Order: sequence, then structure tokens, then C-alpha cells
Amino acid sequence: MKVCIAEKPSVAREIASILGANTKRDGYYEGNGYVVTYTFGHLCTLKEPVDYKPYWKSWDLNNLPMLPEKFETKVVSNSGIQKQFKIVNELFEKAEVVINCGDAGQEGELIQRWVINEAKYKGPVQRLWISSLTTEAIKEGFQNLKPSTKYDNLYYAAFSRAIGDWLLGINATRLYTVKHGGYKQVLSVGRVQTPTLAMVVERFKTIENFKPQSYWELQTLYRNILFSYEDGRFLKKEDGETLANNVKESEFEIESITKKKGKEYAPKLFDLTGLQVYCNTKFGFSADETLKIAQALYERKMVTYPRVDTTFLPNDIYSKVYGILKKLTNYSGVTKPLLLGKKIKKSSKVFNDKKVTDHHAIMPTGIETSLPSSQQQVYDIIVKRFIAVFYDDSVVANTTVIGKAGNVLFKTTGKEILDKGWRIVFENSSKSDKESGVLPTFEKGEKGPHKPSFLEKKTKPPNQFTEASLLRAMETAGKQVDDDELRDLMKENGIGRPSTRANIIETLFKRKYIKRNKKQVLPTDTGIQLIDTIQNDFLKSAELTGSWEKQLKDIEKGDYSAGAFIKNMKRMVDALVYEVRSEKKRANISYTESIQNKKSIVKKTFNGVVSRPCPKCNTGKLLKGKTAYGCSAFKKTCDFILPFKFMNKKISDNQFVRLLDKGSTVNLKGFKTGSEAIEGVLCLDSGFKLKIQPKSAEGKPNSKNLICPKCKKGIVLKGKSAYGCSDYKSGCDFKVDFDSIRNKINGKKPTKELVYRILNEST
Repeated sequence: MKVCIAEKPSVAREIASILGANTKRDGYYEGNGYVVTYTFGHLCTLKEPVDYKPYWKSWDLNNLPMLPEKFETKVVSNSGIQKQFKIVNELFEKAEVVINCGDAGQEGELIQRWVINEAKYKGPVQRLWISSLTTEAIKEGFQNLKPSTKYDNLYYAAFSRAIGDWLLGINATRLYTVKHGGYKQVLSVGRVQTPTLAMVVERFKTIENFKPQSYWELQTLYRNILFSYEDGRFLKKEDGETLANNVKESEFEIESITKKKGKEYAPKLFDLTGLQVYCNTKFGFSADETLKIAQALYERKMVTYPRVDTTFLPNDIYSKVYGILKKLTNYSGVTKPLLLGKKIKKSSKVFNDKKVTDHHAIMPTGIETSLPSSQQQVYDIIVKRFIAVFYDDSVVANTTVIGKAGNVLFKTTGKEILDKGWRIVFENSSKSDKESGVLPTFEKGEKGPHKPSFLEKKTKPPNQFTEASLLRAMETAGKQVDDDELRDLMKENGIGRPSTRANIIETLFKRKYIKRNKKQVLPTDTGIQLIDTIQNDFLKSAELTGSWEKQLKDIEKGDYSAGAFIKNMKRMVDALVYEVRSEKKRANISYTESIQNKKSIVKKTFNGVVSRPCPKCNTGKLLKGKTAYGCSAFKKTCDFILPFKFMNKKISDNQFVRLLDKGSTVNLKGFKTGSEAIEGVLCLDSGFKLKIQPKSAEGKPNSKNLICPKCKKGIVLKGKSAYGCSDYKSGCDFKVDFDSIRNKINGKKPTKELVYRILNEST
């Protein structure tokens, strides 16, 4: 009997149907000489400190460092997992051969190897290695099964990573918690999360300490194009004022036009980080949301394996391109020119075997189906990127235009698009995707009126991190790299893996070390305190952590020893413990205290509503008008107001203060809509407009409605194929499809309480 072990029940079901194992058993499928069983992700884990030595249970400096001689695994202590492991173990005892069908990546290899090792299976093991879950890919994979030994180095790298995280994470977390933690405050320290946090804190401090310098710019607007004084900015006002006065008296004349013809290549195919960056910038999705969406598309068989770090395809994919393009019928408007052409373009900027290791760039499989809106957005851009790389290059003229007013020369640069090429694929994109820097056609000698300006400006600090820019910083170990080619070269030294970076960022949010301010990612007081307390550079250095990642990749390639990596990690942990134990000062970091201090500061500084920072723009201050409180920048850039009366009820200053401090008022009665009386709490919606949350929507399992677990404002509604938030028009994209819920129910009785619990855990 051949025993296949997949990573998820849904994948096992798919494989079983293709192999003809159609009889459903408890924990597996059977038939046609095959048994297909599964894990639920990690069935096994590394042993905890107490499993090695009972006294290691105590969080005591005298127990540190904890350095097991040999690292061992155990089955996770969960009744459902224990039951499934027992089923898998019994199947392995009867197996002629085991076929590892885990996700084709480092984590997938580790998950299944730990199960196989823990079951003490000694027979032959084969590996199914596929990049998509289509029927064609699975059949092809089973025709080309590989010996498991081919992936030994992949397993050694994954095991070394897990041990490195255990050694540093457990020792450093206990070390800093006992030495510097305040009231019941665990200080979590990790091999990747701490340097990531350090980057956020460093950027925040750079901006806080930045001292802007004044300068003056002389510009003029001609034919809606901004021209700037050719010699640049002025550091002294008087140096530019005379010129500014002179240009007002003259017409603007085009002096010269220089064009340099060139080609622009289509945007690269996506790796996971590139996809996460794009979706955060364009759609506002968090890195974790994008990963979950990409994984869902993979499990729907619509795209290839998403946890990848390359933007290239292997040469053997080229023969499948025509078939995939032909199946993309929803995109026939842009695929038709390719399918009717002589030959589909093949470029080394897309196809390069040397740039592909275990997996290739994310691409569509050709399977199409209706999708929820967020999944459709992600799928759409993956497909368009794929189609675009087979179009001709876009031909542009990079243009420099010199104009003058009086004797003062001005310059502007941009490009003229001579041949759209691949740009045709993206023409139906939203206005926000329209290109900037495209110039109209100018003629030498043309003249006309213009609008000059001479304005004082100030130098600006770097921007705070967004999730998109933080992901890029993790990918390049904190170094600013804008060029795609250079970024590819630096990926080996990035911190974390594409598949784990989103989880690292989410972990920092959950531990309250960082917070969101609209799109910005900012450190909390606790996060800043922790980084300030950690004096050891190797814990905070993105560059050093990047060098560890390089060593792990070298283990995967067979160029470095797992034993050497673990030995070095033990040595560094030992030195770290000695160093921190010797520190004389105690930081006494407490999240509870920092929150209380923050509240007391707010109460002390702001007694009422007036003079508080505007919650919408964060630049203006709140002022009192005749009928409402409003932002001091109301007539300029911000439209925030708090009306004194809302739904025929007067709102007290105390309730506005509570709303601004805590996000909502207490439950209030007396609101009216027509003849109906309503009670509920007032809060601000995603557009910072006042709204009421009726009291009836409580969100408890035994109540009629469930509050959206993501935005905490809308109500969860049941649609045709998924649950979603009633506030989706205000920007909340909470959505859980029915398939995901069925997978998590996993054969249990689908009660309302169970479904509510799954929905609450799906943020």
C-alpha cells in the first residue's frame, strides 16, 4: 500500500480524487492501492525546555543559557492533533512506501519530515514536488516522483532555522523578561522580529529628531506642466527674489527639446514580497492578508505556489504559455493579439533557469472561476503581469524641455509614449494607476502665459514605514534599494523568508511593539523601550540577521554545514546571556505602565475637546464653531467635524472626549430617525464621519448579530459564497469564504457557536 501524506485535508481530498482513492475513512482516503492522509500544518514541534530538564521550566537567570545537546521533536499536545498523528502512525506501519505530498517548500518539507521521523518510519520515502494544484500538475508530479533524499539539504536548512529560532527566541526572551521586564511583562525577542522592530524604531527616531532646513524654489506652470529653475533651489531667500520678480514680466518660451528614444520592459512577474508590496500600496491589504489571499487562489488551483522569492520562470514553462493564455477567456481582449501572432515572445528577463531554484514566479494556471472582490483584485494583477511580459516592449522618448521667461531658464523632464506595447494590458486600470511624468508635445519657439511661483519649502525626513516599505526593507536587510536587478542580488541576505515576513509583522502588532496609523507602521512606547534596552548589536542588526539567512540558504544548497550554523548560534547565545546578566541597570519595562502613563498625559494635556490634534489629518487642531467642533485646517485640506447634534440628539463634551480617547461613547439613548427611537454608541467610521452602532448588534454567539472581528464596527453578513462585513463600502475587507469554514470545521457539527468562533479567529 502506498501512503501519501498531504499538508491539509483539502489538498489530500484533491490528490485522493485524482489517484482514485475515493473511500473516505476517519483521517484518510483509501482506494486504488493508495491511502491519502494529511496533517493540519504542524503535527510535531520542537520540544520545550522543560522536556529536556525539569528545572528549565522556571524562568530564572541561573538556568540560562539553555543549550540542549541534541534537539528533539514531539507531537503537539492537542487532542485532535494527537488523534490524527495516531492514524498517520498506524498507516505508516502498513506502508510499502510513503509519498511526501507536503507543500513544495522549506516549511512543507519540515512539517512532513518531523511526522515521518516521529513515527519512526524506516521504509522508502518519495517526494511529490509540484508548483500548482491543478489536475494536470498533480498527475505530472506523480509521474515524476523524486527520492526524498534529494531534498535532505532543504530539510537540514529548515531544521537549522527552527533550532536557531528556538535557541535565540527562548533564551533571549527569558533573559530580557527576567532582567528587564516589569509587571507581568513578557519581553519577546526573536531572531527576525527584533531586527525588524529595530528598523521601525530607528526610522521613527530619525523622523522625530529631524530638523527641517528652509529653502526656496522658483517654479512656473506652463500648459499645466511644472517647470523648475534650472540651477536648482535657493538656500537664501534674497538670492531668488530678484529672479522671481523678473520672470513675472515676460512670456514663457520653449528654448530647446531633447529626446532620447528608449525601451521600457514590462513589470516583472511577482514573487511573494513583490505581490505583498503591490497589494499594500494599491489596495491597502496587509502583508498577511495578501499571503492568505494568494494561498486561497493557490488552493483554488488558479495560481501557482505563492511562497516564492524569484520573479523568473524556468525554460520548460514556455511550452505551456500558449495553453494558459488560451484558457484565460476573461482576458481575451488582451490575450487575443498574442494568440494570433506569429510566435509568443520569449525573453531572458522572464525565462532564466539560473534564477529559479525550487519554485518559479507566481503565475496563473489558466483555471478561471468567480471570486470574492479582494481575491479578484489580487488574481487580476497576477494575470495582467503574466500577460504583459509576452507583449512587445513599450517605446518611449525620455524628454528634457528647457524654457525661459526673460533670461531665466527653467527645465522639466518626463517621457512621451511612442508605442504603448505592454502598457495596453493595464489600460483599463483605475485612475490611481495612471502614470505620472508623461509630457505633452512641445514645439521649439512656442510662447505663452505662465504662472510663476517663488515658495519657501522645508527639507523633509524619510517617510515612516508602511507595510510595503517594511517588507522591502526586510527583503534587503534594511538597505534602501529601488532597482529591481540590485534587489534580486540582495535577496539572499534578506531577513526572514517571503512566507514568514507577513507573520513576523503580524506578531509585532499582536505583541503591541508596533501599531498602525492609517498606512503607517509606528513603534509603540513598549517597542521603543525594548530596542533601547537591548544593547547587543547582533540582536538588532538586520545586516547580521541577513547573513544568517544567507548561511541557511547555503545549507539548502549543500555549501554550508547545519552543525556549524547551530554551533555558532549556541556560542552567540552563550555570550549574550553573559553580557546581559552582567548589566547593572534594570529597565523595568511594563506595557501596563506605559499605557497608564500615556493616559495620564492625555488627561493632563487635554481637559476638553478644543486644541486636541485632529484625529483625521493629525496636523490641525480641533476648534469650537457655532454648530460643531472642526479641524483648524477645515478650509484648506481637512473636512473633519463633530456636530453638536446628531440624529436629533445633543452630544455632550464629555462624550466627545470619550469618543476621541477610547474610540466610542458609552451607550446613549434618545437618537431618532423619523419616528423611531434608537440607542447605541457613537464612533467614527473609516472616513472619520460620526456614525451610530445600534445596541442590538452585540456580537455574542447567542445574539442575533456578530460584530465584525476586523473593524469592530460593522456586522458580519452571510453572502452567497462567503461571510463579509456590512461596512465593506467604508473600506472593511473582512471576508471568509465557506470553503475555509468547512475546512476548519473538519467534520464537527457545524453549530452557530462554532461558526462564530471560526469567524472571530479569522482576522
